[in-house]
Amino acid sequence: MDVCCLSRLTDDQSQARIREEAEAVEQILAGVRRGVVELLSSQAVEDEVRRNPSFKRRNEAQTTLALAVMTIEIDEAVVLRAHTLVALGYSPFDALHLAAAETAGADVLLTTDDRLLKRSGRNLGNPRIPVRNPLSWVKDQGL
Repeated sequence: MDVCCLSRLTDDQSQARIREEAEAVEQILAGVRRGVVELLSSQAVEDEVRRNPSFKRRNEAQTTLALAVMTIEIDEAVVLRAHTLVALGYSPFDALHLAAAETAGADVLLTTDDRLLKRSGRNLGNPRIPVRNPLSWVKDQGL
């Protein structure tokens, strides 16, 4: 099972929802370590991580990305698809993440970004893969 996983692992854990999502991400990463889930990364994710001003958050995210079985290249096809998605209201990074995951044939794109979930849930741009919240996905998968 290929999962393109985006998440905010180091958000403020004092809020219950964020804490539950972080726990779900940890369950997914445990599945990655057991070999039952494959984590995909992309050049866009790596770029976004490098831009994080917090050394601690950047280091934690890079450690997670090291578990990825593949890094999706941002080629012309991904960029063209991302431009289409941006024109429909996706943020530039969200559009790149979705376009990269689609190009790689990921089974699902996991995110805690409510705007990305909302836009894809309204089928804007006809996403070719499901975009899910890690918490609901973990519950559905029984991880």
